[in-house]
Amino acid sequence: MAAQSPVIKVVALCGSLRKASYNRGLIRAAMEICKESINGMEIEYVDISSLPILNTDLEVDGKFPPEVEEFRQKILGADSALFASPENNFSVAAPLKNAIDWASRPPNVWADKTAAVVSAGGFLGGGLGQFHLRQIGVFLDLHFINKPEFFVQAFQPPPKFDADGNLIHEATKEKLEKVLLSLHKFTLRHLTKIE
Repeated sequence: MAAQSPVIKVVALCGSLRKASYNRGLIRAAMEICKESINGMEIEYVDISSLPILNTDLEVDGKFPPEVEEFRQKILGADSALFASPENNFSVAAPLKNAIDWASRPPNVWADKTAAVVSAGGFLGGGLGQFHLRQIGVFLDLHFINKPEFFVQAFQPPPKFDADGNLIHEATKEKLEKVLLSLHKFTLRHLTKIE
């Protein structure tokens, strides 16, 4: 009898705090796709809006503030991460960078996890922000999938999102599913290697 594959636990972080954010809409769509089409993978959205700005003075007697510790435990308990990364000034949005930095404080809870990044934005669809995030991932020992890449030109016709930031474009949903399937396969392979 073949061994059953483990359930891949994915934490999803959005770099935009806006309620109707297109990037948050990508996470909602990914969660729906995962429930409907991908067996053996669960995505949990982790809200980063309550995290304080990184300040090591807040680390007292080797302990983190409660909201930071809770966040770090969620990352630690996951196999993989899905980043929805908007692009601000050709780079990673400040809320996402702040969350990444808190989780990287010793001990680095990102280490040796797999990851994928998706973006919705302007002309480049968040491409430059993704490039910087991948550079950060090298230092953090995060293993990003390389293909498929996923950039949504959110303001080009046809409409990709509704007024609430929900992904409504079927072809984009199909591309997002391919990213998730790649992340699932890559993570299973990675977990097998480290066991």
